[in-house]
Amino acid sequence: MTRTQPHPRRRLAAATVVALALTPMMATSALAQFGFGRIVFDPSNYAENVLTAARSLEQINNQIQSLQNEAQMLINQARNLTSLPHSSLQQLQQSVARTQQLLGEAQRIAFDVQQVDQMFQQQYANIDLSATDRQLVDQARERWGNTVGGLQDAMRVQAGVVGNIDGQRTEMTALVGQSQNAVGALQATQAGNQLLALQSQQISDLTAMLAANSRAEALVDAERAAATEQGRIQRQRFLAPGAGYQPGNARMFGTD
Repeated sequence: MTRTQPHPRRRLAAATVVALALTPMMATSALAQFGFGRIVFDPSNYAENVLTAARSLEQINNQIQSLQNEAQMLINQARNLTSLPHSSLQQLQQSVARTQQLLGEAQRIAFDVQQVDQMFQQQYANIDLSATDRQLVDQARERWGNTVGGLQDAMRVQAGVVGNIDGQRTEMTALVGQSQNAVGALQATQAGNQLLALQSQQISDLTAMLAANSRAEALVDAERAAATEQGRIQRQRFLAPGAGYQPGNARMFGTD
């Protein structure tokens, strides 16, 4: 079969339709490249610029966040380096000084090694066998005075330790409150150290009281031992045979 050729007019009309259809696309491309008034607009370049700006903005935000983190870290460091506004050192030193003063006021025999050795050598260890009964009684009275003084000293130290309890309770309450309200590590550490110092002061009071009580008990035992030795000597003197009966002339009635 023979294909029929289209009419020339029909071919012209089809070409015209295609040209009209492609006209908007050509116009859009021309506007994109050249626009109006010679202003160039490139969509791909514009998209790249927008992406670059977004990345730059993200970097700025990251830098701002980093600066905020560093500022918060500095604030935390400043809090950790903040010193505790409360100090119990003076109160603790005063309590220790009062206890030491009571120990220093010990009667007769002080808390001194050399003096203890000297006093015991003189009054307890050696009893003079040649001493008179009056001298033995005076020595016993002296030892009794040492014992009574030691007991009184122990009671005074006990009273002083009990007097320190109220101040220790006040300081403990204050330090616990400071520790709980600490704004940083330094304040918490300092509060803990002061609590340990308070505990040490309480232990020193307890040590002083035990020392005073032990001193009093030692004086009681020493007096008892010395009294036993003195009693043995006096008993020997009493039982020692004396001069026998010596007969002599007796006058019954007086003579003129």
